[in-house]
Amino acid sequence: MNNEFAGWLDWLRAHPELQTLVACTALIFAAWLSNWIVKRILVRGLYHLLRHARDAQLQDFGVIKRLSNIVPALVLSIGIKVVPGLPEAAVTVVQNVCGGFIVLTIALALGAVLDIINLLYQRRADAHLHPIKGYLQVVKIVLYAIATILIIATLIDRSPLILLSGLGAMAAVLMLIFQDTLLSLVASVQITSNDLIRVGDWVEMPQLNADGDVIDIALHTVKVQNWDKTITSIPTKRFISDSFKNWRGMQESGGRRIKRAIYLDQQSVHFLDADERQHLKRFRLLEEYLSNKRQEIDEWNAKLEERGQEPVNTRRITNIGTFRAYVERYLRSHPGIHQNMTFIVRQLAPTADGLPLEIYCFTNTVAWVQYEAIQSDIFDHLLAILPEFGLRVFQHPSGADMRGMHESLMQRGAPALPQLEGHPLEMARQS
Repeated sequence: MNNEFAGWLDWLRAHPELQTLVACTALIFAAWLSNWIVKRILVRGLYHLLRHARDAQLQDFGVIKRLSNIVPALVLSIGIKVVPGLPEAAVTVVQNVCGGFIVLTIALALGAVLDIINLLYQRRADAHLHPIKGYLQVVKIVLYAIATILIIATLIDRSPLILLSGLGAMAAVLMLIFQDTLLSLVASVQITSNDLIRVGDWVEMPQLNADGDVIDIALHTVKVQNWDKTITSIPTKRFISDSFKNWRGMQESGGRRIKRAIYLDQQSVHFLDADERQHLKRFRLLEEYLSNKRQEIDEWNAKLEERGQEPVNTRRITNIGTFRAYVERYLRSHPGIHQNMTFIVRQLAPTADGLPLEIYCFTNTVAWVQYEAIQSDIFDHLLAILPEFGLRVFQHPSGADMRGMHESLMQRGAPALPQLEGHPLEMARQS
């Protein structure tokens, strides 16, 4: 047996080209076998252990699988030296390519390690306050830049210091190329140090049509999920250069503002007579107010003596003032209003659309649905109870109002208006 094997080796030595081919085939087979053993046995075994470990999801980043690719590259790099008959240039090329591949594999594995670090950090309760994703992306850029230099130096078989020395002359070009990255890095530092935004904050940037929750803060972009479930990607530097509104203060305060007005018809404002005052005394919220107000006015009018005989000289209770007092007391007793925050019921300057009676207060919840329900419930009640005070809501005339006025004129025997003949309003009335 040994003689046959020795004879076979002697025959191969007599044919150097065939010997080189067989040696290369054996080397490739050895590299494939080492790759198969590592991935099928070692990697699967480690994944099996991780599957039962606490951090089983970490295997999805593929750190172990990437590092396992180094083994066949090492086999090729070392084994190529013992292949007979290969020219020195071919051996150098294979070794350089394997070396570059090893550097690339290590860089990708380290990038995956950084992803794992970010994942572990996000599990902390305070991770949304100080995200580190942007900083890790900067480290990745530096890591990949160094890996690129090492790969090029390995492929051309030169010292990486030669390439690094040439970077000084390319500094201006690199700064131009990585201008956005540098600006984003500075913006990320300022955002974190000044605590401008966090993941989960409600931000509003009208110039970019962004209005929703921050779902991700990265080096170059901040992702905002709008209320219509679309996602807006905003350059990180825009949060430093542009103005935006962060609703975090409202969410942390425990109250959300109601700032809304009812526009009243000014022609419905009048003094209350005795019957109307008696009618409004039925309101539990107004009983004390009307009594105190009546006493205050009587004392004021008593000082006028003879001049107090003329109604124009006296003070009297108005329906709009009584309604304003009712609104204030109604909101004070409402369970959905925060009583320890700013609370105002006031009149604004009259406009062509009526007299605004503004409500300025805060709900005791910041949840959107509950906030809208409380606000709607308040104004439902106030609009419905306005007629009890002899007040009307101002509203521009509609088609129904004009049609009703025309029909009223026709019922009184007034001649048809010529300008209405053929008019859509007249055609609507006839139909």
